[in-house]
Amino acid sequence: MPPAPELFTWEFATDPYPAYAWLREHSPVHRTTLPSGVEAWLVTRYADAKQALADPRLSKNPAHHAEPAHAKGRTGIPGERKAELMTHLLNIDPPDHTRLRRLVSKAFTPRRIAEFAPRVQELTDRLIDSFAEKGEADLIHEFAFPLPIYVICDLLGVPREDQDDFRDWAGMMIRHGGGPRGGVARSVKKMRGYLLELIHRKRENPGDDLISGLIRASDDGEHLTENEAAAMAFILLFAGFETTVNLIGNGVHTLLGHPEQRERLQRSLAAGETELLATGVEELLRYDGPVELATWRFATEPLTIDGQRVAEGDPVLVVLAAADRDPGRFDGPDTLDLSRRDNQHLGYGHGIHYCLGAPLARLEGQAALATLLKRLPDLRLAGEAADLRWRGGLIMRGLRTLPVEFTAEPASDEGDALSTL
Repeated sequence: MPPAPELFTWEFATDPYPAYAWLREHSPVHRTTLPSGVEAWLVTRYADAKQALADPRLSKNPAHHAEPAHAKGRTGIPGERKAELMTHLLNIDPPDHTRLRRLVSKAFTPRRIAEFAPRVQELTDRLIDSFAEKGEADLIHEFAFPLPIYVICDLLGVPREDQDDFRDWAGMMIRHGGGPRGGVARSVKKMRGYLLELIHRKRENPGDDLISGLIRASDDGEHLTENEAAAMAFILLFAGFETTVNLIGNGVHTLLGHPEQRERLQRSLAAGETELLATGVEELLRYDGPVELATWRFATEPLTIDGQRVAEGDPVLVVLAAADRDPGRFDGPDTLDLSRRDNQHLGYGHGIHYCLGAPLARLEGQAALATLLKRLPDLRLAGEAADLRWRGGLIMRGLRTLPVEFTAEPASDEGDALSTL
């Protein structure tokens, strides 16, 4: 057997798919030491991944981690333990998970998401307005990053005058070590303080938003503590924006690298069709999705995955990016086909922890890609693809920057588009 590829290097981050292909073939349940020093199992085949995502013996609660490393903050989101933000959907199991998910799911009904569509389109257009006259932009910082921040802030009920603070905190959180030492933990702490203050304000003056809904549920006897409400708001912001940043960024990057598929989608959009856009976003999620590894799971008892014995307390990480390129499940998995029909990808998970915000992320992704391709039809990469850098980090997959060029739109007299977001 050839030697195992080196994982978690900068070269690996640029294109992890050859390494994942090796793991699927030679070591589908692979023991490795992560950059943090934590040892974990990587599950890479589709069938194993889907089973592991729904296995109740794999707990989301880090208390089941056999090693003391968790107490040092080496798993999970930096700073969430010290900030007392652990009691959210990514860290708990039934019955608490069932109770909290039921409360939050009311904000993600089809009716609620449909109501958000005009606001998402408005934000999309205004963000493009802010750079369309320049003929160039960094699509991550000027478009893919602010769009979901403003959307999730609207959903939570964060006042418009406070949303730039959220944007700053969120920007620090997705740098994954690229900012000042301890910057993520400080941002998490600031965010918790603000959320607790906002919860108090919403209790006195509730609105038609998610935080007000959580407060009403708590007041009506759903037993939602103040820390639970703050943790839920925190994780919805954290998980609800970075996945969409990467969906848009990775999606545009993929389309720019596949001109035939991109032109096919543009022709469909010009004809007023929506079907290829819908299947295309699903294919982009499968091909190079925003979540590379599912969040942490810990074995509550000894178990076997694909013949490999996993000890009680061992961390297990399901590699969604590897499973979604498994030739045992997908025909031509390394080929981008925007019209792919049989596409039950795992990009947003599976089982009881399936991403609640997936419908909203899809709405944002479809609006962002469609509007970019229609308004900036000659969009192209500025510079060389080899010069692009991917953010460090274990769970998410996303670009640091995405510089593009295009034919500038004529200047307008409407002033600063960002000032009215």
